[in-house]
Amino acid sequence: MSIASHEDAARSAHAAWQKSVAGVLAKSRRVEVADLPADPEHLLDSTTYDGITVSPLYTAFDERPEGPLPGQFPYVRGRDPHRDVNAGWKVCTRHGSTARDAADGDASVLNTQILDSLSNGTSALWLAVGGHGVDPAVLPEALRGVFLELAPLTIDAREDVSAAAASLFSILDSADIDDRAAVDIRLGVSTLTAQLGGTATIEMTEALELVHESIGRAETVRAITVDGTVFHNLGAGDAQELGASIAAGLEYVRSMTNAGVGITDALRQIEFRFAATDDQFQTIAKFRAARTLWARVAQVCGSPDAGDAPQHAVTSEAMMSQRDPWVNMLRTTLASFGAGVGGADSVTVLPFDAALNGGAAGVSKTFAARIARNTQLLLLEEAHLGRVLDPGAGSWYIEELTAAVAAKAWEFFQTVEASGGFRAAVDDGSLVAAIEKTRAERDSDIAHRLTPLTGVNEFPNLAEAPLSPEQTAQQGSAVHRYGRAFEALRDRSDAFLAEHDSRPTVLLIPLGSVAEHNVRTTFASNLLASGGIEAVNPGPLTVDGIAGSIGTSRASVAVVCGTDKRYADEASTAVDAARAAGVSRVLLAGPEKIFAGIEGTSRPDGFLTAKVDAIAVLTELLDTLGASK
Repeated sequence: MSIASHEDAARSAHAAWQKSVAGVLAKSRRVEVADLPADPEHLLDSTTYDGITVSPLYTAFDERPEGPLPGQFPYVRGRDPHRDVNAGWKVCTRHGSTARDAADGDASVLNTQILDSLSNGTSALWLAVGGHGVDPAVLPEALRGVFLELAPLTIDAREDVSAAAASLFSILDSADIDDRAAVDIRLGVSTLTAQLGGTATIEMTEALELVHESIGRAETVRAITVDGTVFHNLGAGDAQELGASIAAGLEYVRSMTNAGVGITDALRQIEFRFAATDDQFQTIAKFRAARTLWARVAQVCGSPDAGDAPQHAVTSEAMMSQRDPWVNMLRTTLASFGAGVGGADSVTVLPFDAALNGGAAGVSKTFAARIARNTQLLLLEEAHLGRVLDPGAGSWYIEELTAAVAAKAWEFFQTVEASGGFRAAVDDGSLVAAIEKTRAERDSDIAHRLTPLTGVNEFPNLAEAPLSPEQTAQQGSAVHRYGRAFEALRDRSDAFLAEHDSRPTVLLIPLGSVAEHNVRTTFASNLLASGGIEAVNPGPLTVDGIAGSIGTSRASVAVVCGTDKRYADEASTAVDAARAAGVSRVLLAGPEKIFAGIEGTSRPDGFLTAKVDAIAVLTELLDTLGASK
């Protein structure tokens, strides 16, 4: 078949698909096909928080020219062309944090944990050191038996990083290592981003001293970590996270070169850390786009070959839920899949109960850590995802999305630069203001349940054990978790349960047969449960039976559920009967248009639909039911 014939066949197939789409949309919207636009499939487009349009289908018409191979500028397909395909990306496990680690500062116990982790699949270490981790002085004991030329090490020492670096360098100086260049150390200095993350850090002058010391070593040492997870945790979209990170990276480069560091050495001192979410395609595109963005910065700085900064992926803290935390296993699986396929050099999967202080009740820390580690090992050793470098290459959707994310991130980077650079944008509040705008938009979508969070605003499990105030207390970390508003309502419900030995309760008034009311009773029960309110369903009720059910349940709030047709005949009477039986607030599961023209006492006090602000509705109901804030 000739190229022209192939293109004709593709256009014909595309036209046939458009016709099918038009037919389905016309039927669902109850309009004529002729009333739809010329490209009806664009009615199914969605838009990300960065303003990127995602189409329902990508075809050969969206094809982009094939990019350079992995290891070649601009590194969109990966920074390392020689990565061991039998091993894949590095499985990075965090150790030493006194908040979650059974070691509690005991270097010998920590050493046992580290060696056990390495023998069971971990291939890179992330070690908390200093005030929130192990004492820098005991690092030799903690790292005893660890071959640092085989397992890259990142430290998180915050304000104690200089002491930690000195201890670590002392270990390296006394170690018998044949290939010192194979030793890969990241000191984790995050001076610029720590302020936004609410963590302690060192001043830039001290950071630059560590940079100079790192450059002079025989090992591969990168002093600076641009921590993009800080922006993500504040609520940034993916392009905002990348744009802000690139701006911070450039700020570090300027500081280093002003201190006499050569541009290539400066670029070689930086690694990036980004959040990976359960939106797998966005995550794939995000990591690919991040590499091409930094490569462009390096090119403009005159050292394109040094634009291959490594990437450390950490599964999103913001997406983790306190309620039904087992669902977090699915979220982190998708996130690590996206990061790995997207080309991250190392990936850290947070324990599934990381959002709970001290972890989930009855769950050992070792079990949670093992599940986190094995999540990646299953992807690498059973799904073999590491066997191919950049497996997303050539996908019309991934390539288009990568380019779109990169373009939006570059725009955001330019706005930061126009403000005078990263520090100026932080100081004048413009950077945080832009992120907060995105966060508010996401919060609204979650509140209206347009963005579903399984176990939180969809399919909540009211039967799970209540959480203690200690488990749910915020520890000052600047992480705006997606489900926090709904979980605050669940906290109120737990407090009510502890005081009254029952949860706040609402009575459902199902009209007609089960087939008639089941859709709306299910919807109402799910909505109420997301706020910690138990829905009591007595089964089909006639208007005459409403008073008896209310008397038995002693309900002060009721929700009428049925079909539109049934409402036309019985809804007003049901509302009157509920009020006569002592219910103070009557709601109806359905749209307000059903009561168009009906006023007075026969009208419900509110309407529950898929479009309501669930947080506002549920907050008001908990207030009415006496659940204290």
